[in-house]
Amino acid sequence: MYRVASASEYLVITGLGIKDIRITKKAWVLPGQSWTKFDVSPVNYTFEVQAMSAEKLPFLLPAVFTVGPRVDDEASLLKYAKLISPHDKLSNHVKELVQGIIEGETRVLAASMTMEEIFKGTKEFKQEVFEKVQLELNQFGLLIYNANVKQLVDVQGHEYFSYLGQKTQMEAANQAKIDVAEARMKGEIGAKLRSGQTLQNAAKIDAETRIISTQREGEGTKEEIKVKTEVKVYENHREAEVAEANAVLAKKKAGWAKEAQVAEVEAEKAVALRDAELQKEVERMNALAMTEKLKAEFLSKASVEYETKVQEANWELYKKQKAAEAFLYEKEKEAEAQKATAEADFYRRKQIIDGDLYAKMKEAEGLKALAEAQGMYLHTLLEALGGNYGALRDYLMISGGMFQELAKINGEAIRGLQPKISIWTNGGSHDANAEGGGSALKEVAGIYKTLPPLFKTVHEQTGMMPPTWMGTITNDSSQ
Repeated sequence: MYRVASASEYLVITGLGIKDIRITKKAWVLPGQSWTKFDVSPVNYTFEVQAMSAEKLPFLLPAVFTVGPRVDDEASLLKYAKLISPHDKLSNHVKELVQGIIEGETRVLAASMTMEEIFKGTKEFKQEVFEKVQLELNQFGLLIYNANVKQLVDVQGHEYFSYLGQKTQMEAANQAKIDVAEARMKGEIGAKLRSGQTLQNAAKIDAETRIISTQREGEGTKEEIKVKTEVKVYENHREAEVAEANAVLAKKKAGWAKEAQVAEVEAEKAVALRDAELQKEVERMNALAMTEKLKAEFLSKASVEYETKVQEANWELYKKQKAAEAFLYEKEKEAEAQKATAEADFYRRKQIIDGDLYAKMKEAEGLKALAEAQGMYLHTLLEALGGNYGALRDYLMISGGMFQELAKINGEAIRGLQPKISIWTNGGSHDANAEGGGSALKEVAGIYKTLPPLFKTVHEQTGMMPPTWMGTITNDSSQ
């Protein structure tokens, strides 16, 4: 029976004389063969993809994808005919397959980008989604003929884009109010007063604008640095896990290879032993046959004994040769097994060392990125403070709690102490005048006057008493 497919269809024939399947536009269908048709016209799939950005902000991505089999590639047509053509193109099975691929790739891509990057780079984001989805559809023989990704939409309860539009409208309305107020002020106030007030207000607004702009830029930079640092730490963690899994897999492969080699050696030894046993039986039967033959031919006893001894000697020599060959073969196989074991152990150690080195390199890259982020943070603060290093130092000390820590340390240092302080002198100037003014003995007298309070202070702070020959301490500090 001769079959012809329409312009948008292909014939799929299987059965007698066809190894796998045959795809054609027209052909004879022989007895013992089965045929069917499948349509290659593309189909529109409309759905809303719910994704989440790197800041964990959800959003909806309405999209319409026109998908169909790739007709310009025979391999793709074979894949489509085997995997997709048994199902209706409009069935839930095909729709869920396409939707699952698109949603999965869109979520993975969105999770690596911030909401600001997605919103500003909408065109690039759509193109990258298109490319990643096409890579997954290739394994089913499908081609994206057209992809129409609509404007991003807020998820209920997370009105990011709505608030962004309201912010723009409010800024425009506030600016219009400011313009109207300035126009009214210019019409009501005189030239000189108007000029002065305008200059003052403009300077004040410029200063406030610069302060707010600097604060907003600093906050945005800090959040961006924080997110990039978290992503980098997560990537390092995942790479370390992959390296560890590779090391475990290498160890298992080495163990399996060792077991296989040991099994091969055991099998070869068993074959060699069986061969030796069979050869021994053959030689024994040959010796018996030869002995019987000699007996049947009425050889003399001496000749029989001689031949028998020769055969036994040859048999012993043969056994020794075979034993030596078997021992040598066994030693060679043991050496090969030890060599393979050593190579497997070396490969395992090398994989472990490579994994540790890779993890250390990634850790160093993370520390470098953190240091660069901290440097950018300090640079931004310094620019915001107008290049004043003193103000930057004060800000860092205040934000870091250094003054509180210093006060705490000083308080801990003197906690529990009860110092005793004694203040004493050697008299006053009136005592020196009473002793004769410029007399040379007034210095000696002053030294002696300092001894009693000195001894009293030593006793109060250390508990030590002065020698009895120097005097005693009383409660009267003047003695």
